[in-house]
Amino acid sequence: MPAADEAIARALSLISESFITASGPGGQNVNKVASAVQLRLDIYALRLPVPVFHRLRQLAGSRMTAKGELLLTAQRFRTQEANRQDARERLGELIREAFALPEQRAKSRLNRVGKTARLEGKKKRGAVKAGRGKVRLD
Repeated sequence: MPAADEAIARALSLISESFITASGPGGQNVNKVASAVQLRLDIYALRLPVPVFHRLRQLAGSRMTAKGELLLTAQRFRTQEANRQDARERLGELIREAFALPEQRAKSRLNRVGKTARLEGKKKRGAVKAGRGKVRLD
């Protein structure tokens, strides 16, 4: 997908990275070293096609800010460089997934026999339920 690759290259040139202290295991290192990476990307600056833009917003979910910034945090690894690489890869995957067209759902069509069988089943079920009503003494 050349369009996706171009968008990813553009995104990588527009991101801003900040390093924060990570949570989780790592001993004293986790308290001293800012090894987690936080990527910010203004998705409006990417100038994506409208359907791709909407799919990206949908895929991003809670990682999207009100200003239209995509915020990715990577803290899986103990080193800053590994987390940085992980965050960039995740951003690339997200953009590639937004460029992928969703599969069109083929309409299912019921034949005449299936339709009559379904309606018969509905009538029987309705009769069963109608028989459960209150008994009237008229």
